[in-house]
Amino acid sequence: MSILLLGGSPQLPSSSSRLLLHIGEQLALQGHSYARLHVRDLPARALLLADYDDAAIARAVRAVADADAIVIATPIYKASYTGLLKAFLDLLPQDGLAGKLVLPLATGGGHAHTLALDYALRPVLHALGAKQVFTSIYANAQQLDWHEERGLSLDAPIAERVQAGIEELSSGLFVLQGQRPPAPSDISVPVRSLQDQPYAPHYQAA
Repeated sequence: MSILLLGGSPQLPSSSSRLLLHIGEQLALQGHSYARLHVRDLPARALLLADYDDAAIARAVRAVADADAIVIATPIYKASYTGLLKAFLDLLPQDGLAGKLVLPLATGGGHAHTLALDYALRPVLHALGAKQVFTSIYANAQQLDWHEERGLSLDAPIAERVQAGIEELSSGLFVLQGQRPPAPSDISVPVRSLQDQPYAPHYQAA
């Protein structure tokens, strides 16, 4: 079953994109495949004008339709998710997330925006028909540490929440596939992720 990592940050690399990839890597270790889509790579004019005839827009909308699960990551600006992500979600049909599992992520400068995911993004995901929206994961700048050689490190509290989100999503995917989820003790997931992979502006499979 496939997972789409959907990045809504206007900057790349960014804290949210690194956390998004970290989670994708850990899900891959549990046997799931993923592809990546950064909304910032879509043609701006076609995105803003909702040009469904644009080939890149059509591919992006189809990538969402083809995925069994979506991991959505966004920075928090002005107590909400980015306008870039909103523009893309507006392109999806009314039931664009029907039958899909969704894990929302966000990063921000402090704890003041912790509830932004639940008050701003979660209602949109439910309105798009998501089968299940898992517990949101919010990380502030102090909880994420990036090192050029060692990659991304998470402090203990956020690492625990991230691991719980990974296990929930992974178990949900196994259930959708009609398989028995492996016991958490059977899976070893490091707190430290690999260094961010070389970036290319197109969809990348794991």
